[in-house]
Amino acid sequence: MSANNSTKSKKSTEGFSAEERAAIKERAAELKKEASRGRGNKAAAEELDVLSKIAEMEASDRAVAERIHAIVTTNAPELSPKLWYGQPAYARKGKVVCFFRSGHVDKERYSTFGFTTQANLDDDSGLWPTSYAVTELSDEAEKTITALVKKAVS
Repeated sequence: MSANNSTKSKKSTEGFSAEERAAIKERAAELKKEASRGRGNKAAAEELDVLSKIAEMEASDRAVAERIHAIVTTNAPELSPKLWYGQPAYARKGKVVCFFRSGHVDKERYSTFGFTTQANLDDDSGLWPTSYAVTELSDEAEKTITALVKKAVS
């Protein structure tokens, strides 16, 4: 095998970054934890998991995550907080609709608030955003997120 082929094989077997591998391991642990919880206290325990994860965040990410948590839980009470790949998310019937990703945890210059295909955001134009870069929440940004969350669950 040539040196070039050897390099290609090494890259393809490595695949995921350290952060991606950590997120996958966290998701596996989340699924295991979910399976072991009883039905009665599952929702409360999952919300505590989310709040604990938010409390661990760097101050700037924590402030944004706390505000987004309040926006989502107030405006879409049918969504249940849960961890998803080690980050806060909000699900309907177990399927994630929207999520927050800490920029600090992801080693990115901004955090992200996004929506999955479970969100009802489809637009007649055939083009709509599914995630947003977030560094802070202005009043206008809060209004936008509130409207999007309401639309996502409509």
